[in-house]
Amino acid sequence: MRDLAGKTAFVTGGASGIGLAMGRVFAEAGARVMLADIEAKPLEQAVASLKGNLPEVQGVQCDVRDYAAVERAAKSTIEAFGKVHVVCNNAGVGGAAGADNVSLDDWRWVIDINLMGVVHGIKAFVPLLKAHGEGGHIVNTASMAGFLVGTGFGAYTATKFAVVGISEALQMELEPQGIGVSVLCPGWVATRITESRRNWPAEYGEPPPRIDGPVAEQIAELVRNGMAPSDVAALVLQAIKNNEMYIFTHPHMRPHLEKRVERFLTAYRKLGPAPQERPR
Repeated sequence: MRDLAGKTAFVTGGASGIGLAMGRVFAEAGARVMLADIEAKPLEQAVASLKGNLPEVQGVQCDVRDYAAVERAAKSTIEAFGKVHVVCNNAGVGGAAGADNVSLDDWRWVIDINLMGVVHGIKAFVPLLKAHGEGGHIVNTASMAGFLVGTGFGAYTATKFAVVGISEALQMELEPQGIGVSVLCPGWVATRITESRRNWPAEYGEPPPRIDGPVAEQIAELVRNGMAPSDVAALVLQAIKNNEMYIFTHPHMRPHLEKRVERFLTAYRKLGPAPQERPR
């Protein structure tokens, strides 16, 4: 999709961080934008911040854990703009660390948003992208944690690995129909992800205690000093235009990824050379 002018983009987690930055860069590229977020007031402020000279920006409150809510958001997008071409399944949360510290409710919360939120977005919007026959693009937000195991945030890591896999499968499925797929895998970005528990759902009971200690402070500092969301959004726009599958943001993380790949190759070398195919 080389040109977003006149197209429609839908972005979850659109009230702040990477989601808001993507909404802004899409609007500046001439797209109509529907921002979706669970937080009503921040969403209202986000829409107002984009409108200015970009009047075709609207917002819809949406809890991505709830498929019916995502369906309603999709319907609102079509009612507002007629069609949708770009879908960014971006809403996400962090989680607790340590296998013995993560409650089952914490697991469910992280999975319901980071993984099922993407699943719900795909389920609700792929038929709409196919329906108009004009092509389109889906961006699923994963993380470098979808390739690299870090500081013991097992639930978060599990969801991000899953989002990478879903995106790879979806790309193969939708490519023949002119619909591109990208998976966004950022490193540290200056967002509010360390404040994720501000939206802890009441049905899960009392929220888990705040994570404290040296590791938590180190992560908070890395986030505070992370890449600007606007820089990430610029890479997303470029990837959509160039139909790029993987969106990486931090070049200094490449050696860590190469080490992981080398561990796979080392394990395979132990098996010896691959068997030769028999001549036909």
